[in-house]
Amino acid sequence: MKKQLLSLLIWVITIGTYSQISFENGYYITNSNEKVACQIRNVDWKNTPIEFEYRLSEHSETQKMGIPEVKEFGVYNFSKFVRAKVDMDRSSDNIQNLSANKHPIFQQEEIFLNVLIEGEANLYEYIDGHLKRYFFNLDTIDIQPLVHKTYRFSATEIGANNQFRQQLLNHLKCDSMNGMDIERLTYKKDRLIAYFIQYHHCHGMAFTNYSERQKSAFFNVSLRPRLNSSSLTIENQPSGSRNTDFGHKLGFGLGVELEFVLPFNKNKWSIFVEPTYQSFKADKTREVTNISGQILIAEVDYNSIEIPIGVRHYFFLNSNSKLFLNFAYVVEVALDSTIEFKRGDGSVIGDLEMKSSNNIALGAGYKINDKYSVELRYLTSKNNLGYHNTYDSDYRSVSLIFGYSFL
Repeated sequence: MKKQLLSLLIWVITIGTYSQISFENGYYITNSNEKVACQIRNVDWKNTPIEFEYRLSEHSETQKMGIPEVKEFGVYNFSKFVRAKVDMDRSSDNIQNLSANKHPIFQQEEIFLNVLIEGEANLYEYIDGHLKRYFFNLDTIDIQPLVHKTYRFSATEIGANNQFRQQLLNHLKCDSMNGMDIERLTYKKDRLIAYFIQYHHCHGMAFTNYSERQKSAFFNVSLRPRLNSSSLTIENQPSGSRNTDFGHKLGFGLGVELEFVLPFNKNKWSIFVEPTYQSFKADKTREVTNISGQILIAEVDYNSIEIPIGVRHYFFLNSNSKLFLNFAYVVEVALDSTIEFKRGDGSVIGDLEMKSSNNIALGAGYKINDKYSVELRYLTSKNNLGYHNTYDSDYRSVSLIFGYSFL
């Protein structure tokens, strides 16, 4: 059942990802320098694309074009990609796979480059999985790589070739930018963008910052009270005399969610963690024949902190509202939780400790104005008595969760 639910969730998210990303006004430039207005499917590419989908009008057929056919394409007020033949170093930056050669190993490739800064000096980015490379050019200089390579200096030491600093010092000079600015510069997107902006400001030159238009990652912090409908049954394997169905109970819980919205795919994906307090209290009285008084009272007092760690996908309905689906692995910390068995006169026969047990959560919900949300969440069965040789338990819950984002 869990595998079926997970497969269904993955299928729905895959279909939703494809259908929800919209076509936006853009253009492409052909090899014969013809600029064609069109609508481009803006997927806010995480990796630098090798092709893109477009249509000439809202009702025309969707087509694809790639590197061989297009010199440039862009989505207005969002992004721009240019085709270039560049020297590419694909040396690994993974510590386990570092080269002993400090010099880049170049091979010429024809690729699309994402334009970050466009002006007198242009800054470009290329991403392919874990590989990130930056390039630049001026009116008098063709596009060339900003050289940075991490390498293994010895069996225990790692070095870095930071030639990109000298490249910038040679070609992007300004009286207000000294050698110390270069020495502190790291091979990071935000730092390089800031340097190119500083260069243009220093010379009083106009420029376009495309990276500013592409939404970055951000955090949401939300208060998440909820109404829980929960059930608990326990089974005593040897005799069955203490088998108990506590039935369904309504209860309240409270969580705080920290959500990190990922900076790609139009902010449709996020990861979250949501520490939540929940409790379940119930009792059941039954007639039995194997204890004095023939009355057995089972009382459960179950309290825990559940910590769902998961992934969420949004489906935008309009600029103010969106649907979402999420999947989470729920880590539990049980808090002084017991099941106690008593006779009819109140004397205690014995008790069981309910220990932590992890499970899966599947949820679907609606959010409006990036502020208020409601979610229906199903949590799969868990066995808090699994450590015991003769007892098992089955705890399930469905939650109606209300959310208020204050950050």
